[in-house]
Amino acid sequence: MTNVPLLDLKAQYAQIRAEVLPVIEEVCATQRFILGEHVLALEAEVAAYCGSSAGIGVSSGTDALLLALMALGVGPGDEIITSPFTFFATAGTIARLGARPLFCDIDPLSFNLSSQAVAEFIDRHCSVQGGHLINRATGGRIKAIMPVHLYGQSADMDPLMALAKQHNLKVIEDAAQAIGTEYHGVRAGSIGDIGCFSFFPSKNLGAFGDAGLCTTNDAELAESMRVLRVHGGKPKYFHAVIGGNFRIDELQAAVLRVKLKYLDGWTEARQRNAAYYSAAFAAADLSNNLTTPQAAVRGRHIFNQYIVRVKNRDALKDHLTARSIGTEIYYPVPLHLQKCFSYLQHAPGDFPESERAAAETLALPIYPELTQAQLDHVIASVADFYRSAAVRRAAS
Repeated sequence: MTNVPLLDLKAQYAQIRAEVLPVIEEVCATQRFILGEHVLALEAEVAAYCGSSAGIGVSSGTDALLLALMALGVGPGDEIITSPFTFFATAGTIARLGARPLFCDIDPLSFNLSSQAVAEFIDRHCSVQGGHLINRATGGRIKAIMPVHLYGQSADMDPLMALAKQHNLKVIEDAAQAIGTEYHGVRAGSIGDIGCFSFFPSKNLGAFGDAGLCTTNDAELAESMRVLRVHGGKPKYFHAVIGGNFRIDELQAAVLRVKLKYLDGWTEARQRNAAYYSAAFAAADLSNNLTTPQAAVRGRHIFNQYIVRVKNRDALKDHLTARSIGTEIYYPVPLHLQKCFSYLQHAPGDFPESERAAAETLALPIYPELTQAQLDHVIASVADFYRSAAVRRAAS
């Protein structure tokens, strides 16, 4: 039987091994492991790739979010508008600083933060006091909006940016899954005040461990983040502010510089695989049971994940596992229903689109190195599952 892992990093490594090993050896020979020349070069190269003036390499995508929030002075009494349907770090970093995640529901097609939901929340529950937008229910000051470009597709940024401008809010783009994503021709991470990227190994641009990066077009914010990532020390051992140890490793920067040269080609392969899947599922007449990703015409979808919305999701997942096909659920429990956020006093039904997405979505393998046989095996296995279900219903 054809084996199709959810992700095959060994196949990617085989492609770049001859280039990666020499740069690792180079770094080892210099013994310069912290904030060396590769870090400086990677920061400039990724910033240019994203259309931003500055890049600040950090230790993970989570620390990128944390650093961005710290640079904007977020702390107790502040609230950040974001999505409940995302990876934990989005809201976890907000709470870690003593601020309050303020959830608004998602758009059901893109799975991204709904600008309409944000606008409705502000209209119904907020007022302006002393020039600040205040949540009347909690008395908290709303300080920023943190949209997530989930699965590799941009949130609808124009209305979100308009709301931010209208209410004097900052915008942090959680672009952990979105390097190279575009919105009306503008790259993710260069639209808001700060963009936050993850280079976790499974990402389209993945390191050989944890790594991340912040982008910004604001020189003052860039300098603040550079200082905060080294415990707030400037000059060394002199601390006007308290930061953290958020530095990217030189070895990771060196590896990422090699991979960055391949990124657009890998993205194009993901897009071809996604188009092949979607056309094949349409030809198999699965529309009553499966909805393929809806790529908005306004932008470039990089398909960090290929997410289908399906009926009988858990049974389908088990069926594909039995066929040696890797899948994943991103994400099975929306953040407002996570135990650690029970103090926010949300209940099932508060964000119905997020809850429906959590119950119905499944990620299929989409990585660039998929073979034709692997793609066809996934398609046939999905079709067989729903065809068998239809046969069972007809016989009952």
